[in-house]
Amino acid sequence: MLLVGWNKRVQRGFPGPGWKNTTQQIIMSVLNIDLSFRSHTCGELRPADVGEEVTLCGWVQYLRQDLFVIMRDFSGLAQILIPQDEDKMNLKTALCDLPPESVIRVKGTVRLRPDGQENKMPTGEIEVLAESVEILNVCRKLPFEIKDFVKKSESLRMQYRYLDLRSSQMQYNLRLRSQLVMKMREYLCNVHGFVDVETPTLFKRTPGGAKEFVVPSREPGRFYSLPQSPQQFKQLLMVAGIDRYFQLARCYRDEGSKPDRQPEFTQVDIEMSFVDQAGIRGLIEGLVQYSWPVEKDPVSTPFPCITYEKAMKDYGVDKPDTRFAMKLMDISKTFHNTEIEFLKDALNQPGGCIQAICIPDGAKHLKGKDHESLKQTARTQFGQEDPSLLSHLLEALDSGAPPHGGIALGLDRFLSIIVGAPSIRDVIAFPKSFRGHDLMSRAPDFVSEDELKSYHIAVNWPYIKAHIC
Repeated sequence: MLLVGWNKRVQRGFPGPGWKNTTQQIIMSVLNIDLSFRSHTCGELRPADVGEEVTLCGWVQYLRQDLFVIMRDFSGLAQILIPQDEDKMNLKTALCDLPPESVIRVKGTVRLRPDGQENKMPTGEIEVLAESVEILNVCRKLPFEIKDFVKKSESLRMQYRYLDLRSSQMQYNLRLRSQLVMKMREYLCNVHGFVDVETPTLFKRTPGGAKEFVVPSREPGRFYSLPQSPQQFKQLLMVAGIDRYFQLARCYRDEGSKPDRQPEFTQVDIEMSFVDQAGIRGLIEGLVQYSWPVEKDPVSTPFPCITYEKAMKDYGVDKPDTRFAMKLMDISKTFHNTEIEFLKDALNQPGGCIQAICIPDGAKHLKGKDHESLKQTARTQFGQEDPSLLSHLLEALDSGAPPHGGIALGLDRFLSIIVGAPSIRDVIAFPKSFRGHDLMSRAPDFVSEDELKSYHIAVNWPYIKAHIC
């Protein structure tokens, strides 16, 4: 029964630190549900299982000398011993002719490896003598080998993301993400009484901030926008008396992609009523500690804290990396005439806004004309926004709104720091490229003129369309 195997896995903390979960064990024992046609996973077998008949399912990692098949699933590797008996030749032929990454189901008996043939793998002391094999899917030739030491370009990894996700590192990253999110939910809901509330992803354009994706409707000239964040909704929920809200929120910003940014990403979005800044900081420090992976060096609290003014004065940015202690001796030296002109140009571009530009106190050395010009341009750009866009929020805040505050923790960035990934793309299952494209499905794609008619949209088709369509 799967239940027996599952209980063993629970006792061992399977499939990694943080998985020992008494609640899950109780649920499984009560329901007694067999969820799979395998009895064990490849990576869980140990000498304690010797003599047991098992059924394994997974991928062929590689073949060794027509004697062994190394079989893999998400939990690890298992060595399958190919019988050499005459009456088992059909089984040997079936296994030896299989290309790597083919999917099989093997039934057999667990036994200890002969002396001297053990290795340091978690399953390195045992092997499974195959008694029968079922070929579930034969793999064609792949664009790259599914081995950690094989180097692949990032564009190739993203084009064949479903293959890249088979790697042990990506499996670890996504499973750690799942564990981390579960611990965050436990902490917020069970420890502090937060309510998980979903908010819409079809909204209206909001003033300032990042560029938004627009979504056409069937009403002429009317568009939705995908929200940059649930900022307005979280405040409205405080007005509604929810008191403590959180959400694993999908956010959208039409800004392409960088190592730490994606057009769509996830925030741990939080808002509380009747709270001050110290309360929010304390909540987040506890959240990070509670959800922090046990295999990583522990974090200590309280976290170091500096003001915005000090960050700008000492580092010149509002999110300094303090590990390197690279303070600026004189921030004013970094503001040369070319940078002043760049800031002016940025603010004068269509859609430029004050939120994207911060003028630190250290920049006051600029000539009076330049300094005032920058501020005046910023005010002009911000003042062009239509206040009616926020009328619903302003009206709500006049309806008996409690004092409230919150924070949005970037989940993807948080994970990438924990696992040491150079890009948040390595902790997202299906990310976008630097240009904001899905290289696997080739999105965004063209939509025909007929399909656009119902949205009352006419497109000035680029010349390339004639070559693509």
